[in-house]
Amino acid sequence: MRFLWAQAVQTTCPYCRAVLVRRDLQLERVGQQAEFPLTGSPIQIGTEGRWRTRSFVVVGRLTYAWERGRWNEWHCLLNDGHSAWLSDAQLEYAMTEQADPRGVLPDLLRVHPGETYFWNDTGYDVVGVTEAHYLGTEGELPFTSWARTTCRFVDLQTPQGGFATIDGSETPPLLYLGEYLTYDDLALRNLRTFEGW
Repeated sequence: MRFLWAQAVQTTCPYCRAVLVRRDLQLERVGQQAEFPLTGSPIQIGTEGRWRTRSFVVVGRLTYAWERGRWNEWHCLLNDGHSAWLSDAQLEYAMTEQADPRGVLPDLLRVHPGETYFWNDTGYDVVGVTEAHYLGTEGELPFTSWARTTCRFVDLQTPQGGFATIDGSETPPLLYLGEYLTYDDLALRNLRTFEGW
């Protein structure tokens, strides 16, 4: 296995679907990925693009399922060595990076749509609370996702197009801040091709 990102903790073999976790210099097989669901997204491992002033390459993917369907979270390696997440749900895109909430995040069981929370002096309004579970993974991830169960996500936005999500798959939950983007904003290349395109 060749890791594209030095900080990757988990990867999935594209040939045998083995899920591998890196612990220091040891590589441990922790399971076997079931048949991973096909995606209708043009994004794939190796897709490149731009976010603001930085270029990125897609190195991993998580797919989540919830009561109304599923969505992809693409793990992106930025050209400054940091990582970000490109959310891809029914042709809606948002890019986020992990952020320091500078305090305790709200209790996810008590958050409701319409409430407002402030980070970096910006107010974010809660627009959705979602219960979801992993369908599968591919490529490189910054954490171990194997055998996780259902988790809660809180999505927030600003009137100016800012986007935030509180990820309840970790304990304590993690905050990600970023923005909504259009397909053209991302300047994507090396995309998946579909018959008839």
